[in-house]
Amino acid sequence: MIVTLTPNPAIDRTLAIASLVRGEVHRAAAPVVEPSGKGVNVAKALLVNGHAAKAVLPADGQLAALLAAAGVPCEVARIAGAVRTNVSLLEPDGTVTKVNEPGPELSDEDRRRLLEMALAAEGELIAASGSLPPGMPSDFYAELVERSARPVAVDTSGAALKAVAGAGPWLVKPNLDELSELVGQRPQTLAEVVEAADAVRCAGARAVLVSLGGDGAVLVDERGATHGEVVVDRPRNTVGAGDALLAGFLADGLEEALAYAAAAVGHMGTHTPAVTAKDRAAVRIHDAIDGHRRLS
Repeated sequence: MIVTLTPNPAIDRTLAIASLVRGEVHRAAAPVVEPSGKGVNVAKALLVNGHAAKAVLPADGQLAALLAAAGVPCEVARIAGAVRTNVSLLEPDGTVTKVNEPGPELSDEDRRRLLEMALAAEGELIAASGSLPPGMPSDFYAELVERSARPVAVDTSGAALKAVAGAGPWLVKPNLDELSELVGQRPQTLAEVVEAADAVRCAGARAVLVSLGGDGAVLVDERGATHGEVVVDRPRNTVGAGDALLAGFLADGLEEALAYAAAAVGHMGTHTPAVTAKDRAAVRIHDAIDGHRRLS
C-alpha cells in the first residue's frame, strides 16, 4: 500500500477547444471533470494499474463525492471552505493552457489533523505531492519527513522543495524548472542535470528523479545516474505526466515510470489510464548517459 498526501487538492476541468485565441469566445467540447491534485493523481495512476493506494487529503463535499465515484480509497479531512478548481484548455496538437486557483487557506488545526492522518495511515511509504495551500508553512513536508518512520517521496516546488530537500527524504521528484530554482542555475545538458541532482543529494535527499518532458527522466541515487526516455507519437495532454512518472517509479522503478508517463500524455484527461504493452515497448533506458546531449 502506498499512501499519498495532497495538502492542496483540486477539481480539474479539462476543456477541448479548436484553437486558443486571446479575447475571443471559445466553444468547448463536453468537459472532463476529475478529482485531482498531484497526490490524488499518483493514487489514481497506481490504482488503475493494479497497485494498492490510499489518498489522504483535505476535501469539501464535492471533491469527496468525486473521489467516491472514481473509486479512490481515501481518508478525508473535511474542511469548511471549497477546494480549488483548475481549468485546462486543450488544443488538438496537445498544447495545454492551464489556470490553477490558489486553494483554500487551512487552519492550524486542519494542518495538524492532515499531518497526523498521513503519519497514521497504513502503508509501506508516503508520497507527498503538490503545492501547499495559502498560509501553510513551507516546512510542512519537511516535518512529515522528520516524523515519518517510513520512506517519504516528495514532489513539490519553491520554498517547500528547498525545505524538504535538506530533511532527508527518500526521494524528491523535481522537473527541470524546479531543479533549476533549487540549485540556482538552469542545466543545459544531461551532464549538468546529473550534477545538479547530485547537489540535491548532497543536501540530504537520498535519491532524485528529474522529469525532463520530451527528454525523458534522469534518476540519481546511491548507485549512480540513469537516463531513460520514451517517444509518444501523438501527445494529447501533458498535464499529470509528472504525477504518472512518480506513480510508475513507486510501482517498479524508472522503466515503469516512463511507461506510466507515456500512457498519461496519450490521454485527454489528467488521470493516467492503464499502461499498455505499447507504452512499455516505447521506453528506452540507456546504458550510459550522453552527458553532452543538450536539453530540448
